[in-house]
Amino acid sequence: MSAPLYIGLMSGTSLDGVDGALTAFDGALHAAYVPFPEPLRQILFTLQSAGFNEIEREALVANQLVQLYAQCVHQLLSDAGLSAAAVKAIGVHGQTIRHRPDLGFTRQANNPALLAELTGIDVIADFRSRDIAAGGQGAPLVPAFHQAVFGSPTATRVVVNIGGIANLSVLRADSSVLGYDTGPGNVLMDAWASTHLGTPYDPSGEWAASGRPAPEMLADLLAEPYLSAPAPKSTGRDLFNPEWLQDRLARFSGIAPVDIQATLAAFTVRSIAQAIQRDAPEAEAVYVCGGGALNTHLMRCLQHELGKPVASTEALGIAPMHVEATAFAWLAARFCDGLPGNLPAVTGAQGPRVLGALYPA
Repeated sequence: MSAPLYIGLMSGTSLDGVDGALTAFDGALHAAYVPFPEPLRQILFTLQSAGFNEIEREALVANQLVQLYAQCVHQLLSDAGLSAAAVKAIGVHGQTIRHRPDLGFTRQANNPALLAELTGIDVIADFRSRDIAAGGQGAPLVPAFHQAVFGSPTATRVVVNIGGIANLSVLRADSSVLGYDTGPGNVLMDAWASTHLGTPYDPSGEWAASGRPAPEMLADLLAEPYLSAPAPKSTGRDLFNPEWLQDRLARFSGIAPVDIQATLAAFTVRSIAQAIQRDAPEAEAVYVCGGGALNTHLMRCLQHELGKPVASTEALGIAPMHVEATAFAWLAARFCDGLPGNLPAVTGAQGPRVLGALYPA
């Protein structure tokens, strides 16, 4: 009997679109990507901070998101030549608009009931809440998946996901795992590029590579208390946002925009590297997934900073832009099998928990 098929859907803190993966976890994988229309992207940006009539605006944007989620599912099924009946379940993360485990809640814009209606497939959603209810951070959830698919029995590996926020998984040969959000990934660089280039990001990091980091500003950014806080910990746009950046820029003057972009790139690299040097100095190599893996400047600087091989997760069998979506397919499979999806050592939860809620087709 062939392994059951699952679909994973992920739209992350970069707010660029929906990544989808159709997989049976036996090497077979179909992937799809549906970009966010700019008006939707702007609405999601505004929902990252408090504003007027948030409840209605979030509900409406959730319905728009689910239309794109359904489009991604149908594209995956079409590419694979399959019907909805061939898929056991969809795991969908939703779009995080608040993440406050310190206050006991997390909020992802989503309408999984509508997604079940539009696709005719069981939907598993709301993965973070149960971990937070059990005293955990609710994030990062991907280290458990990283251990399952990327772990080595002979050496320590580090997997770094660089999306809007960066998180790492330290995968040790004894199967123990450490994971947490290290700080900003692309979020600050994207915001600065949007302001000064008029583009949603800095392609390949070319603009950052043409500038020079400002040492005093870099030191100030690296003094952010979150970076030195002990794990378990998680963060997001609630902390690292344009307002946070403007507060720090106000302390300096005379720095060219291109040099600020170079400084923000160095900030991302240094914060990741310091976390690895502190918690996994023995790692044989570092593997990067997420959009940051496509930023050649970032990858080159990270390898220089660490002095050890840095490659994308393509080297381990999954393309960097497919890892997170595949992780949520895996979490859906864990739910369907009645198995825990969290790692208490990572999130700080009181124990293993089955994550998610079922919305039947």
